[in-house]
Amino acid sequence: AEAATVASKALQVAASKKGSPYRYGATGPGRFDCSGLTLYSFKKAGKKLPRTAQQQYNKTKHVSASSRKLGDLVFFHSGSNVYHVGIYAGKGKIWHSPKTGDVVRLQKIWTKSVWYGRVR
Repeated sequence: AEAATVASKALQVAASKKGSPYRYGATGPGRFDCSGLTLYSFKKAGKKLPRTAQQQYNKTKHVSASSRKLGDLVFFHSGSNVYHVGIYAGKGKIWHSPKTGDVVRLQKIWTKSVWYGRVR
């Protein structure tokens, strides 16, 4: 239950940042880039994550799409290179900070090229 609490709390934190503007290199509390949002959300939930999406992927327990749970991290990749991360919100959607000019929002996962990681 402990892990579930952290993940669901991080998910709530990310959702509470809805509408916050994207800024490259920002880790909150007012602006975020993608890994900045996940780092901030898990920090608030009591877990420390590394700074970049790739480092976060390396640090999580990798899980299959069929065993993904709410609050797991969703890593978008091109080959072996992780370039984006969000927090799984259920029903094939993630909370994430997409890109410059955009804001933190809930969005459907748009590609099959994703890996899932559980923060432990």
